[in-house]
Amino acid sequence: MRPLPYLQAYPETTREQVQTLLDQGGVAPWLTNKYPEGHGLRTDRALYDYVQDAKNQHLRGAEPLSKVAFDSKLHVVQNALGTHTTISRVQGSKLKSKHEIRIASLFKDAPPEFLRMIVVHELAHLRQRAHDKAFYQLCAHMEPQYHQWEFEVRVYLTHLEATGERLWAKP
Repeated sequence: MRPLPYLQAYPETTREQVQTLLDQGGVAPWLTNKYPEGHGLRTDRALYDYVQDAKNQHLRGAEPLSKVAFDSKLHVVQNALGTHTTISRVQGSKLKSKHEIRIASLFKDAPPEFLRMIVVHELAHLRQRAHDKAFYQLCAHMEPQYHQWEFEVRVYLTHLEATGERLWAKP
């Protein structure tokens, strides 16, 4: 069995099942049957509004976001589906922080569930920096399907790496 880098944390039986599905060419039909449509957010402004709505729903008291954008420079190969950065600047006698979220442009064509999973993950970093138990509890609180969607995103990335075939991409 060849290594499946996006699925290393999962049990061997799960990795074997994904490998079998991949070898049989069944990943694409399984995912496109489960998620037939992409989300349709095409602009950074639409993405900002979407992320802001999610933030207002679950993290009203968190610091404001100054920028949200699709980023073509984020490479999934470096395990970055999205990033959350904090930029601190001194303004007078105060320290001001700006929070930015960038999402890999690969996910412009993803199903809404995949985008939601990435948005929830990056928003959770507003409260929890580390990927620890509290972080994943917050993700699951904001989106009960978080862990299932994360697994399916990882299966999609495995399919993409193996075949190069983007699903949901507009021709």
